[in-house]
Amino acid sequence: MTEKILIIDDDLDTLRLVGLMLQRQGYQISAATNGTQGLAKAFEERPNLILLDVMMPDMDGYEVARRLRKNPTTAQTPILMFTAKTQLDDKVTGFEVGADDYLTKPTHPSELQAHVKALLARSVQKENIVTASHEHNGYLIGVLASRGGLGVSSVAANLGASLFARTQADVILAELTPGQGTLGMDLGLPHQKALTELLQGTPAEVTRERIASCLAPHNSGLKLLLASENPRDVTLISQVQNYEVLVSRLASLGRFIILDLGIGLPHFVQRLLPMCNERIVVIEGAPNTIEQSKLLIDEIVNLGVDRKGITVVLNNRVRSETQMPWTQAQDKLGHTITTTLTPAPELFLQAARMQTPAVVCQPTNITSQQFLKIADLILEREKAR
Repeated sequence: MTEKILIIDDDLDTLRLVGLMLQRQGYQISAATNGTQGLAKAFEERPNLILLDVMMPDMDGYEVARRLRKNPTTAQTPILMFTAKTQLDDKVTGFEVGADDYLTKPTHPSELQAHVKALLARSVQKENIVTASHEHNGYLIGVLASRGGLGVSSVAANLGASLFARTQADVILAELTPGQGTLGMDLGLPHQKALTELLQGTPAEVTRERIASCLAPHNSGLKLLLASENPRDVTLISQVQNYEVLVSRLASLGRFIILDLGIGLPHFVQRLLPMCNERIVVIEGAPNTIEQSKLLIDEIVNLGVDRKGITVVLNNRVRSETQMPWTQAQDKLGHTITTTLTPAPELFLQAARMQTPAVVCQPTNITSQQFLKIADLILEREKAR
């Protein structure tokens, strides 16, 4: 892939001459004529190297470098200071604010090319080391339902807690429904803004480091990325690219990543489901829900997902004679029901009071044991992949 170099300089002659020279060497060139524009391009385009002038009218190169280093998106991007300032103190200041190298104007083209090549080579070396340390991809599990009120978030949280109980590994629970968050209040962590902020920026700003800093630890052992409760944030479901980058980064941060996808198939869910290793559809034993769930499963298959990669969980949340038996529900659904969850309203009430998943509250309860069995099935599939 062609390396991109961003040149930030208010001198148009320098931009033209240096840009043309580097283009002839096979690099892709982007240019900015002031610090503010340069920062915006750096965060959006994520260049492989930044060639930065010091003396600019709106914001000098030192301040630009400071801001580049504070932002996770550009914290590791090589910076070559390129300036007419020749004093030793100026060079020292450049290195102190985060520059990797320093050249004074005018410089011979071959000297500039040598410095650029050396910086890019060191950057690739460093990137390979980081990639090797993060090469493991976690097991992605998407949880969704055809309609609200079926317990998607509850199933996601208890499944995550069950996987942690079985493995003691890093398990991430990501509630990806902005404006409709419930887990924060249920688990004692209300008013979460991390997901909102990740979706509001550009895809380039959704870095692994930033996501890791957004994960909230919980006493259940889970690491949580929670949706806000503010209804206004629901518009962020249109940020499909951010979602794709977010989920791909999450996959490098844990062994299991549980995605609470909410209800239906908005565009972002359609893009995320094929990325998952497993999809769990939550249903209830009511005729209308069965019909809607059947349509949901068919549409998931139409996205290119293997029907065998869809797990159905029958969640009987209340004791009622109106709930049909799982055998009848399975026949009407036309899809295997993997597990039936026994109604346990008292257990979930106690869990809500303790602000923890039910399986943590009473691990020996029959419903908790059913969640643990789902976790065991997933562990088998993870080993087989």
